[in-house]
Amino acid sequence: MEYYQKLGVAKDASAAEIKKAYRKLALKHHPDKNPGDAESERKFKEISEAYAVLSDPEKRQQYDTFGANGFQQRYSQEDIFRGFDLNDILRQFGFGGNSFRSAGGFQGHQQGGSPFESFFSQAGAGMRTNGCAGGGCSSRQAVKGKDLTFELKISLEDVLNGAEKVISLRHNGQPRNVTVKVPPGIEAGKRLRLSGKGSPSSGGGPPGDLYLKVAVDNDTLFHRDGDDLLLEQRIPFSQACLGTTVEITTLEGKKFNVKVPSGVQQESKLRIKGHGLPSGPGGTRGDLLVKIAIRIPTELNQEQEALIKSLAQAAL
Repeated sequence: MEYYQKLGVAKDASAAEIKKAYRKLALKHHPDKNPGDAESERKFKEISEAYAVLSDPEKRQQYDTFGANGFQQRYSQEDIFRGFDLNDILRQFGFGGNSFRSAGGFQGHQQGGSPFESFFSQAGAGMRTNGCAGGGCSSRQAVKGKDLTFELKISLEDVLNGAEKVISLRHNGQPRNVTVKVPPGIEAGKRLRLSGKGSPSSGGGPPGDLYLKVAVDNDTLFHRDGDDLLLEQRIPFSQACLGTTVEITTLEGKKFNVKVPSGVQQESKLRIKGHGLPSGPGGTRGDLLVKIAIRIPTELNQEQEALIKSLAQAAL
């Protein structure tokens, strides 16, 4: 499901714009306004799911990072609606609470007969409805298990291509392996969330989640600058003056002959388009920037010293 499209907002929409769009659509498709209309019920469920994600900064960031498919692989319905109080939101928009009857005069459903009871049961314990859709429910949710956080080290090659990593954990002294898919283009410091892979609950509730904080190992040749890669190429002073051609090997092993113009300056950058890192799964790639470093010899033999002196006399 493409959440921005469902709400009819741009991907850079503000929180206020997203809330305004959801309110407008919720008023249109609310079941009290459309009794017995299965299509309106479906649309109301979809826009509520979209708002549950896009109104939560962390969930929205995860959605923007991994896209619709990647997000759905990481978040279950329970995860999406965890901490999302639909009744409270609808009351802010002028609707009644647990029975979904509006305060504006729309024909309501019979007490306890909300068409969204099944929707709430699908969302599970994660969605708080202030005591069941029809009111009167006072059962308490079981306590969720403890969330776990670990560091996940990856290479620049993993950032380029994506990867599948196996994380070894221990619980109660027993080893446990967890497999995680690393999406292409991921940045250092981002967190991957594996639902239900944390500590079990001691009270019979759902297990906690596992968070993997991404750390990208330093590469001896390449340095990351956003989606671009930087590669230093050292050349002698004579080639900087006269120009030359250098062979460059990209991160994926492709070779290019790059022309260095005469008179090139220290730290000038030559660009190889499309050979940086991807902006995300399926995203376009940045560029490979070849940074020129002019090599100055630390020792000279007699012939070289004489040549340098002649250059100095010629004001070079």
